[in-house]
Formats: sequence, structure tokens, C-alpha cells
Amino acid sequence: MSPEKNAARNFINDNQLEFNNPDQLAMALTHPSYAQEKNFIHNNQRLEFLGDAVLSFVVAEYLYNNYTDKAEGELTKIRARVVCEKSLLNVARKINLGKYVLLGKGEEMSGGRKRKSILADTVEAVIGAIYLDQGYNQARDFILQHLEDYIVEGAGGDYYDYKSRLQELVQGKNKENVHYTIIEESGPAHCKNFIAGVYFQDQLLATGEGKSKKEAEQNAAGKVLKDRVMVENIGKGKYSASTL
Repeated sequence: MSPEKNAARNFINDNQLEFNNPDQLAMALTHPSYAQEKNFIHNNQRLEFLGDAVLSFVVAEYLYNNYTDKAEGELTKIRARVVCEKSLLNVARKINLGKYVLLGKGEEMSGGRKRKSILADTVEAVIGAIYLDQGYNQARDFILQHLEDYIVEGAGGDYYDYKSRLQELVQGKNKENVHYTIIEESGPAHCKNFIAGVYFQDQLLATGEGKSKKEAEQNAAGKVLKDRVMVENIGKGKYSASTL
């Protein structure tokens, strides 16, 4: 197996992805320095261009649907805070992307696997490859899986840490923790709506709604924390289901 196919296969397996054509991903991992060294015609720069556009659209769509109170100028600023090298670098490090990037010997020797610009650009190329191979919905899922927290944080959403805060509250009084289940999923593929339930000891505490599973879970946790009676009961080791 060629180094290109091997890198793509390992990335797919390690990140539990599916590709109809793994060659698309292999191209996304091919840095220009590697392509030049191997006399390849193509590298990942065109996929990077495409992935950047898909990423920008997904973030813009998410902001438009979830922050209806914010004006165009503010939405633009939030998108810029998310679609940047810093957030993409965090994604690259999270999925250990530097391990799979195909680099020329010179770039390898100079520390290219840790270079911020290379890692950020390769994330965009991977997004472009997923979009071409799997379509918009899969690309959107990948983006939100890794960047939704950054979007919410960039927008100043106060539910950003609800799940962590609820976990700390419950575990401070109990050995067990809460868990989340998607109760309902509706809407067309391009505009899904989810309802999540937060449970403790198999009892429903509250439900939350959102455009993604993670957002629905955060909103469910937030509903518990905003219910003063329920918070008091949790502190006493008592639980009662909240209304929708």
C-alpha cells in the first residue's frame, strides 16, 4: 500500500470516519511539499479552498439559526472568531492530524508536523474532502462535532458550560452522574432539530431542544440549573422531573 493510501486509511480508522473514495482524503493530507517531491500534479490546496468555503457556510448557517437576536455585523464578527487558525489548530491537535499529514523531507525536518498554518490548512482540506465524498450533511456533522463549542463560546452563549456545571453539582453529592439521551429527532436532513433528555438514576430531570445533539443536551442541562427547586433537591439528593 502506498504511503498516501496508508495515511488515509489510518486517519479514517482512528477517527471512525467513512469514505466512499479514500483517495479524496489522501489528497487532503498531501502537503504541496510532498506533492512536489513525488512529482504529483495535485496537492491539498484546492481542497483547502473548498473546505474553507464549506466551513464558513456551516458556521454562518448555525449562527443564523441559533442566534436570531444578533445583527449581521455581530454574526460576521463571531464567524471570524471561529473560522480562524486558532480554532482550526485546536481541532487538528484534538484529532492528532499532524501524525497523518504527508510532508516533503525538508518540511518534515523543519518541524512541519507542528506548524500551525499547515495543520489549520489541512483541517480545511479534510472538510473539503468529506464534503466531496459524503455531502454537505456529513461535512456539517464533522464541523459541529469539533467546532460547536467554539461557535457557542465565540457567540458568548451562556449555556456553554451547563453540562460541566451540572456534572459538578451532581457528583458533589452522589457517586453516579447524569446521562443524556436523544428523545426525538425531526426535520429535514439539512435542518435537523433534536430534543435531548438529561437523566439521573433513570429519572428524567429535564429536556432541551437544539439544532444539534450537543446543543440540545446543553439546553437540557441548563434547564435543570435554572430550576431553583430542582437544584435544591439535587443538593439534598432528591430529584423530580421538570416540565418541558
